[in-house]
Amino acid sequence: MCRIGAIKSKIPFHPSKALHLMLPQQEGHDNSGFAMVMQDLAGVFGAYKDKPLLSLACTQYGANLVEDYMETHNFVQINEWIPKGSKQPGLDIKAMPYYIFRNYDYPEHYRDASPELKENLLMDTRLALRELLEKDDQGYVYSFWPDVLTLKEIGDPRDIATYFKLWDENGDLMARNVVVQCRQNTNYDIVRYAAHPFFLQGYTLCANGENTFYTKNKEYQKSLHRGYIGFESDSQNFLYTLHYVLNQLKWPIKYYKHVITPLPFDEIEQRPDKEVLKTIRQSLGHLEINGPNTVIALMPNSHMMTCCDSKKLRPVVVGGDDTTIAIASEVCGLNVILPDRDQALDIYPNEREVVVITNDMEVQRWKQ
Repeated sequence: MCRIGAIKSKIPFHPSKALHLMLPQQEGHDNSGFAMVMQDLAGVFGAYKDKPLLSLACTQYGANLVEDYMETHNFVQINEWIPKGSKQPGLDIKAMPYYIFRNYDYPEHYRDASPELKENLLMDTRLALRELLEKDDQGYVYSFWPDVLTLKEIGDPRDIATYFKLWDENGDLMARNVVVQCRQNTNYDIVRYAAHPFFLQGYTLCANGENTFYTKNKEYQKSLHRGYIGFESDSQNFLYTLHYVLNQLKWPIKYYKHVITPLPFDEIEQRPDKEVLKTIRQSLGHLEINGPNTVIALMPNSHMMTCCDSKKLRPVVVGGDDTTIAIASEVCGLNVILPDRDQALDIYPNEREVVVITNDMEVQRWKQ
């Protein structure tokens, strides 16, 4: 069983806060990895919010491949932050030779393009870079999106944080939203792409649990969108369905829950919106999930969301104050980073609801 977490704040914070959220939950993860997605950035990336940011880990040859591709396709580098890893002995980390976080300006003929064209360009570029690096195992590209940074690594989360100097709050890496998990994908082959959180076109998602409908979801999703690839983890199904419901079908967030955990037909018949819910169940039945799980997601508009399986077999809690709200598998994580919050206001989402946190720190609860 995993442990997952997320923090949303009006004030930019350092990723060390996300580590302090996760480490008290150590019994629920196995020290096999650390991964995070940061959104609404400050620090060294704060002045480049509208410029796509490339996050990758690679070899020297892989770095050259990426540079050649980006130059050939008329992307112009405008900002770069390359972490200098700590070389102290004994760290449990399978470090790559290079970690590159680089802002680009769009190719000139795209600078006045529609948002949809730009979004497709960024996704197609990431997919092309991934294919390029995969050929000879030269690296991993995690995200290429404005105002989003992704870091994934294999090893002990404490040592990974030491290597990247994430304990040092020097102001370089800052954000208002972070989604994090301290575990590699140990149900399958351990590869960096398999580590939560997963990212696609502004949507970030991590999950605690299992999806026993993985094969059914996977085979259907492969036919829906060119961006639904990899499937290194059964939890990627949750991300692709979220993207499909909100980005492709353009439905409200409340219907995501009806797709992944639809109501029984006898309950649907008692509802005034029964025709809509029956249509969803009949047309998107291959996106239904099964098994114990909890999901945390971050949207392109920076709203944060969590929901559970239909039997509430995995824990989650939401708590905070007027400035910062956090989501975690266990309340002990919230107690560390938000010790002065009113714990009586903590929310333990049930199996029939979606909890959404807006940018004004309003907590909305959508009943299924």
